[in-house]
Amino acid sequence: MFSRPSFQLAIGLLATGSSVAAGPCDIYASGNAPCVAAHSTTRALYSAYTGSLYQIQRGSDSTTTIIKPVSAGSVANAAAQDTFCASTTCVITIIYDQSGHGNHLTQAPPGGAATGPQANGYDNLASAIGAPVTLNGKKAYGVFISPGTGYRNDATSGVAKLDAAEGMYAVLDGTHYNDACCFDYGNAETSNTDTGNGHMEAIYFGNNTIWGTGSGSGPWVMADLENGLFSGYSAAENAADPTVTYRFLTAVVKGEPDHWAIRGANAASGSLSTYYSGVRPDVSGYNPMSKEGAILLGIGGDNSDGSQGTFYEGVLTSGYPSDATESSVQANIVAAKYAATSLTSGPAVTVGSSITFKATTPGYTTDYLAHNSTNIILEVVTSSSSTTLQQQATWTVVTGLGNSACVSFESKDTPGSYIRHFNFVLLINVNDGTKQFHEDATFCPQTALNGDGSSIRSWSYPTRYIRHFSEVGYIASNGGPETFDSTTSFNNDVSWVIGTGFS
Repeated sequence: MFSRPSFQLAIGLLATGSSVAAGPCDIYASGNAPCVAAHSTTRALYSAYTGSLYQIQRGSDSTTTIIKPVSAGSVANAAAQDTFCASTTCVITIIYDQSGHGNHLTQAPPGGAATGPQANGYDNLASAIGAPVTLNGKKAYGVFISPGTGYRNDATSGVAKLDAAEGMYAVLDGTHYNDACCFDYGNAETSNTDTGNGHMEAIYFGNNTIWGTGSGSGPWVMADLENGLFSGYSAAENAADPTVTYRFLTAVVKGEPDHWAIRGANAASGSLSTYYSGVRPDVSGYNPMSKEGAILLGIGGDNSDGSQGTFYEGVLTSGYPSDATESSVQANIVAAKYAATSLTSGPAVTVGSSITFKATTPGYTTDYLAHNSTNIILEVVTSSSSTTLQQQATWTVVTGLGNSACVSFESKDTPGSYIRHFNFVLLINVNDGTKQFHEDATFCPQTALNGDGSSIRSWSYPTRYIRHFSEVGYIASNGGPETFDSTTSFNNDVSWVIGTGFS
């Protein structure tokens, strides 16, 4: 059974240059601010850790398995995940706490937010394949949070409460964000409701402008202290808190009585910068703080879950870490060599090509994905069909509007219009140039779930795939809450033979 490394072990690893270098939590322990929660789906955060990183569940039979590091202190065993999830879908059900405190993150329960899925049931779970990366050239997977997705633990051990000192960091994707509330990682209410000013202390990342902001147009690293996103002393603009869009971002928030700080850096190179360090906000409730000790990921304290972002690793500490300790942690993160990797697989879908999507579901193999004036539908199309129908079933592949690592599909007969999803329904709409449209119109092809052709995954909702259901197009998840998420014939319905477009 794993136990947390001792102070002496951490110092020894740092001093001797052992082949298994000290992890972030070894470094925090040596700085007298030990981790009380350590979460990562990409790697072990202690040099000696060999235990569970995360659990996944596959859609074919609801079986679960646990992903561990390849070896002590190393990267996650992505190959084990790929084998387990072959020819089906997988979601992340548990993100384990490596600290020994048992502060695991699971599916977030309903909360006090008034609207949306969070008002009626548990939040969604993240796709296990939505955020592939490499660490020192070895493949791993992060946690891709789409709106409606969130994780939480309301019964933690050792996490700071009231005005006790704590620190936290997270490695995030600095290009994946929105302005909704609230993409957080950190300390929150145990009731899943807004219990007042100062009842949270969490890292926030996004470009929400309702409360505080940084300089430029965002996104910014800020702190969610409840009833306010703070970039500094007040819920206003802090010009020293910059817009940051690093592909891999280190975000830091830490607090102690009447003092707190925000720091950030490129997680792939360089050192931490301090965006704010000073006294607590002067508004009632924030000094002293009333932290409650729950831990959340991807949502706000009242379970507001309209946000999006990507999480790779993060910790909460007991005690206020020194800047020097955090600098050593940042050096460790840089040494992990996070790098982007391919978001696609299977048969090539070439930018610039003219294509069709032919269904593979038995009984529908002469049907193609086409459009009418508004919707994406399934139509029987043959060489003798009208030119109008043939063109409605033909698409031009372009570089992904929302992520250049994937693709978008432009209508052949109405140039400037694209397949996009809205409320999970597939539509054909004119590109309005917005960030939302671009993300809704971006898809990542992969090897077909039924082995015949390609399955086309939504980039912004990677649990969801282009599917025909009752001859209408959707982005559907395998066993989700919507009628069109039915598991019946799912693999066939989301698998397409991509052919040459009709002339």
